Amino acid sequence: MGHLNKLAKEIHRNAVDHGWWDDERTFGDIIALCHSELSEALEEYRAGRPKVWFACTEGETPSVCEPADEFDCLMHGNEESCKYKSAKPEGIAIEMIDCLIRILDWCGRHDIDVDTLLAMKHEYNKTRPYKHGGKQL
Repeated sequence: MGHLNKLAKEIHRNAVDHGWWDDERTFGDIIALCHSELSEALEEYRAGRPKVWFACTEGETPSVCEPADEFDCLMHGNEESCKYKSAKPEGIAIEMIDCLIRILDWCGRHDIDVDTLLAMKHEYNKTRPYKHGGKQL
């Protein structure tokens, strides 16, 4: 089993274990949930927040712990000294990852061979002409 297929199964198992599939979801539900994660990424971007940050609380005042802050951030090997170990990761990149998690959850639910199909589509895309279709975006 490829890496993404294994990850999709693990992500789906976690979603099931946490009750997110107690009621069957429609395909429309899945699409809407993906849209909501992408909208959250856009809102993070519009707010000028970093790609990854942690919602830390020092006393009563919430603050943004940015990955560039090597003394507060969990991403710089300071996990043992960080007082924000349980801080929830936030930011543009995290919301994009949340969309991937939603997609992989659905793929895991429906036994989609993510590794094979991703490679197949990537190989096809490499054969397409420059800015194929004439569209601007």
